[in-house]
Amino acid sequence: MLTGKQKRFLRSKAHHLSAIFQVGKGGTNENMIEQIKEALEARELIKVSVLQNCEYDKDEVAKAITKGAKAQLVQVIGNTIVVYKASKENASLVLPR
Repeated sequence: MLTGKQKRFLRSKAHHLSAIFQVGKGGTNENMIEQIKEALEARELIKVSVLQNCEYDKDEVAKAITKGAKAQLVQVIGNTIVVYKASKENASLVLPR
């Protein structure tokens, strides 16, 4: 689990990022979860945008993504979800203790 201090740190790092995934009408699926896993391995910190036509609540989408990708939810703000997962190969973010 992430501490409040770590979440603040990750939010500050994610601030300038743009969303690289969009969840639309169909919600999340296996293929999208796999792509998110690969993106998290490469980047560690990503943003996912939930579009207006999405049938699911943004909190449900966030839960599906974090569970499927075995990642940590940093923040849900507006229609944007910020997700973190430490990379095995490309670790670049050092979390504060």
